[in-house]
Order: sequence, then structure tokens, then C-alpha cells
Amino acid sequence: MIPEFGENGNLPPGVHLVEWEEFEERFNYNPTRQRLINGLELAMTHLLAAGCRKIYVNGSFISSKPRPGDFDACWEENGVDINELNLLAPTLYNFTLRRAEQKIKYKGEIFPANYPANESATPYVDFFQFDTRTNIRKGIIAIDLTRWTTG
Repeated sequence: MIPEFGENGNLPPGVHLVEWEEFEERFNYNPTRQRLINGLELAMTHLLAAGCRKIYVNGSFISSKPRPGDFDACWEENGVDINELNLLAPTLYNFTLRRAEQKIKYKGEIFPANYPANESATPYVDFFQFDTRTNIRKGIIAIDLTRWTTG
């Protein structure tokens, strides 16, 4: 179950594993969010086809903000066929020069979960659990792609 937002508009600290249906019910409530969910679903489809089993969603999309500009996500690399991912969705793996392309195609930015997010080499999955604006920990959403059904 997705917990309620804290006073800062974020989820409470931790990784909250949820079913896709619950995620969609909670965060898909206006046209802006629908557009972003469509992009996230496309990315999830490509990642699942390459063997990805879990994705983490972060950013203002999983906050109380009614009209987020995008979403941030990262995916577990374990089990992913990188060659297949490069064929299906090159912007999901070679993101350094293609973050703008990711935002155009998927409506958000998506990184490997263990890739360093900053100069301290903090993995994205950990970096996403810290609100740099308020200097406090926050929650992220995990979705098990092996339990997700497209369409």
C-alpha cells in the first residue's frame, strides 16, 4: 500500500513496493500525469523485454505535486541483457548524451539503479531517497515488472 504524503509532499522514507494498478490509481488523476504514465509504461515495456525485473520511480511525480514536469526512475540491472536493451531502447542504456532524448520519448529520465548519481558515487537508487531541497530522506516507489501486465 502506498503511504500518505508527509507534510513536505513526499512519501515517507523507504522503498515502497506496489502493484502497478495501485500506482496508477494513486498517481494517474489528470491529463499531465496520464501523459507521464504513458511514457513510463513505454520505458517499462522496453526494460521488461530486455530482462529487467524492477524499476524505482522518484521525483515530483510521486509527490503531492498535481502537475509534475516529468518523472525520474532507475532500473535494476541484474538480469538485463544490455545488448537487447541497446537494440530495443538505446536511450535507456546510453543515457549520458541522450537524457534529452529520454525526456522526449519517455517523458522522464531513467538510469541504471547502481550507476553513480553524483560526485560521491551514490547509486541512483539511494540518491533518489534523499530530497536535496529539504535535506531530508524521502520514499520512492518500486514496481516489480515481472508482476506487471502491459495494456
